[in-house]
Amino acid sequence: MKTIWKSLMVAAALTAAVNVSEAQIVVRARLGRPVNRVVVRRPPAPSPRHVWVEEDWTPRGRSYVWHGGYWAAPPRPHAVWVPGHWDRRRGGYVWVPGMWR
Repeated sequence: MKTIWKSLMVAAALTAAVNVSEAQIVVRARLGRPVNRVVVRRPPAPSPRHVWVEEDWTPRGRSYVWHGGYWAAPPRPHAVWVPGHWDRRRGGYVWVPGMWR
């Protein structure tokens, strides 16, 4: 399952189509491509209150680009970072970006 999701993320960067009625980018993934392993080394946190925001996909035009992870300070006390995820929609998958809750 993990390999399928990694394949979907790689395919998202290569193949995407705009679904104008929903104003979202819908990805139609080509499965079966080998996925390169990416090793990410986190730098030390700037402060104890900073939270690591994992790497994710960012929409750019009619495609997605990979955005590296980074340390972020919560916008308010007790805020929790909810990571982004792929959501299955009609015709493909849509990337739902991470957010503070």
